[in-house]
Amino acid sequence: MLKSLSIRNVVLIDKLDLDLSSGFTVLSGETGAGKSILLDSLGLVLGRRAEASMIRHGCDKLSVSAVFECRGPNEALQKLCEEHDLEYDSEIIISRSLAADGRGKIFFNDYPITQRLLREIGNCLVEVHGQFDNQGLLNAETHLSVLDAYGNYAETLDLVRQAYNTYKNAQHLRQQAEDELAATMAEEENLTHWLKEFAQVKPQAGELAELEQKRRYMMNAEKIVDGLQTAHNSLYQQNIGVREALRQAQAAIARVNAVTDEKYGGIYEMLDTALVNVEEADTEIEGALNEIDVNQNDADRLEERLFTLKDLARKHHVTVDDLPAVWLDMEAKIAHLEHGRDDLEVLRKNEMQTRDAYMRISRELHELRMAAAQKLDAGVMAELPALKMEKAQFKTQIMVKEESKWNESGGDEVCFLVSTNAGTPLGNLSKIASGGELARFMLALKVNLGRVGAVETMIFDEVDTGIGGATAQAVGEKLAALGQNKQVLVVTHSPQVAAFGSNHFKVEKASVDGITLTSVRLLSAAEKREEIARMLSGEVISDEARAAAKVLIGA
Repeated sequence: MLKSLSIRNVVLIDKLDLDLSSGFTVLSGETGAGKSILLDSLGLVLGRRAEASMIRHGCDKLSVSAVFECRGPNEALQKLCEEHDLEYDSEIIISRSLAADGRGKIFFNDYPITQRLLREIGNCLVEVHGQFDNQGLLNAETHLSVLDAYGNYAETLDLVRQAYNTYKNAQHLRQQAEDELAATMAEEENLTHWLKEFAQVKPQAGELAELEQKRRYMMNAEKIVDGLQTAHNSLYQQNIGVREALRQAQAAIARVNAVTDEKYGGIYEMLDTALVNVEEADTEIEGALNEIDVNQNDADRLEERLFTLKDLARKHHVTVDDLPAVWLDMEAKIAHLEHGRDDLEVLRKNEMQTRDAYMRISRELHELRMAAAQKLDAGVMAELPALKMEKAQFKTQIMVKEESKWNESGGDEVCFLVSTNAGTPLGNLSKIASGGELARFMLALKVNLGRVGAVETMIFDEVDTGIGGATAQAVGEKLAALGQNKQVLVVTHSPQVAAFGSNHFKVEKASVDGITLTSVRLLSAAEKREEIARMLSGEVISDEARAAAKVLIGA
């Protein structure tokens, strides 16, 4: 419930602090006194749009804060706060400010939040109902969610939502598989032709680099042979051969060692090692010479292979190195074509199974809605006689939608139908012409919905417009009854309604030093009687009006 509201510099309000209590609270005042400003200020902490024009003239910013006490479980609020890492116990403080340059700040228990999130939080804390409630019950699109909130079967709704998403996902996978299979079938002839071509060519990973290396080798084969032959000749020619020179040097050192008692044996061994290395190197050179066989046919075949690979790569708009991957992809597509029909049949069966599961839980939800509708209809009908609508009827119509319109909420469409007079056919709630009849139907609905909803505070803004006398008194009685379970705040011009308030605030406007300001004060019992007398008689309060006010309050 709303415990307190503090307003600073909003239009005609410079400073206002209100402490509110549970039960049925009335706000009254002359037309233009500023009741709408009060509601607009409250709207700011409930997430409504803020505009710089709301800042009081001469001030650089406005601010509004509210304290809410959570007296019972509110699953929607708890879930919302968990999703956004917000914490609260039994008390919530919401504050909002707006500067003249349009910049604003919003805090939830000292946590900064966005206006969008504040609006969602506000919907969990307070219900605001205007005299025509165009965005609420008059909009048939809201009737389904209203009935679901009344029925209190959130767990089944969640199961339906999960089943629908599972079904839609299975449907998407089946459709995707069908599209892929159709696309593969459309290019089956091309794929078969291309695969034969690839099977003939058999491109290998890294083949291009290997072929180009061989190509370079063949193109330089003559230079390679010439260099190897020169190296061989340098090692073996008698006149200049390295091998013979090493042998002669080794023999000379041997002779020296013979007369020096092997003093230069180390040199002899080094020459011996060098001679062994030279012989091994020459063996490798001879082997390399024997390996080189520059065959023109081999060169032609290599060039043809390179041309074939590059031509195949151009045809498929890839590089030569990508050809093996393209080949594998084509084989996978053909394999998918061969097995795709079986896979598609599995996906179709899964889709039908998830569809059946969704339909089963949707039927369960439909039955719950039917039961809730019967209970709601009976509850509303029970309220109507006391509201002087004995001949009126109310019925919740539930229709099953065509399959193309199924959604996360199931397959039902809900509409509230009413008839105001005996013999008059039922019609959409929004088609009621009389504002007074509409207000009473709304109240009968809200009395029933308010008993089960988690929202603890309900605000009615002049819902008694167009009614008076005994009917207005009946409305006051219902609001008072609703106030036994909820905090009910009512902005009213009806003395019959105001008489039932357990707390009564008066909104007043006055000029001080040429400045017009709006104020709100809690009335004493005597002041309440005087205010109701004013509401009965107008600006000049008569003794008869005072007497009538006393009777109304005592009624």
